[in-house]
Amino acid sequence: MPLDKQIAAVLQQFSELPAPDFSQLDAAQYRQFCDNLLPAIPGDPMIEVRNLRVAAAAGELDARLYRPLEEDNLPLLVFFHGGGFVMGNLDTHDNLCRSLASQTEAVVVSVAYRLAPENHFPAAPLDCYAATCWLVEHAAELGVDGRRLALAGDSAGGNLALAVSRLAAQRQGPKISYQCLFYPVTDARCDSQSYEEFAEGYFLTGAMMYWFWQQYLQDTGQGDDPLASPLRAETLADLPPTTLITAEFDPLRDEGEAFALRLQQAGVSVRVQRCEGMIHGFISMAPFVERAAHALSDAAADLRRALN
Repeated sequence: MPLDKQIAAVLQQFSELPAPDFSQLDAAQYRQFCDNLLPAIPGDPMIEVRNLRVAAAAGELDARLYRPLEEDNLPLLVFFHGGGFVMGNLDTHDNLCRSLASQTEAVVVSVAYRLAPENHFPAAPLDCYAATCWLVEHAAELGVDGRRLALAGDSAGGNLALAVSRLAAQRQGPKISYQCLFYPVTDARCDSQSYEEFAEGYFLTGAMMYWFWQQYLQDTGQGDDPLASPLRAETLADLPPTTLITAEFDPLRDEGEAFALRLQQAGVSVRVQRCEGMIHGFISMAPFVERAAHALSDAAADLRRALN
């Protein structure tokens, strides 16, 4: 299928940006540039938006709570933002979190885990797990029902949601009812067919993903760890029911779909959807890309059903 017309218009805007030289790139400067690339779009109004401090693997993290309804004991959806483990923050995903809260009728808490290369793997997955445990432990004072818990994340955030699900199963941690993964990172090998087909020209490039992995891992051997590359795990049978969304023109498409297939083979309930004509990152474009808005609505409906 051809590129969606609205997506093609977005790519046209990005096409004028100079390609970064990843051999010389300063991560902190590139983070600042990318995190401010798109203007902030006001999101759905909330009953409450509150900044929190939550437990991390070492110290505390910033987080942001979104309450869509004037009710106590709403379900809890913990969200982890994308950005290649290197970029992204609470503000870059504010609009998406508001949409998820509004459409799932759950309290969403977005977690600002520690970023690479200042904090290498496994800091981020351990942070995300510690934060999730803290949120469940403090559910009563936050006015949420910690027994109705789901996770969501986009790209690297999808990878981190999977890491939290894996750690929760291994450590008898919080019971996770559902996970929603938007074009998740699942394999450090970066060698799938879609990596070759969509290496350049579709927003996320192959070179960019290689660079992200170089920033994230202290050594390449860590790429074999299932917390870094969930596709390489021996078993996926202990993971929760899942919605997994991929984009047709995305280097990560095939590894996401390979992961969905392995979940199905392990007996995990999965709804996998390839969004035709879309590129990596499209779910954050829902305010101005019609088909992205439809995909987000369908994914939110899955979460809402699972949590209620």
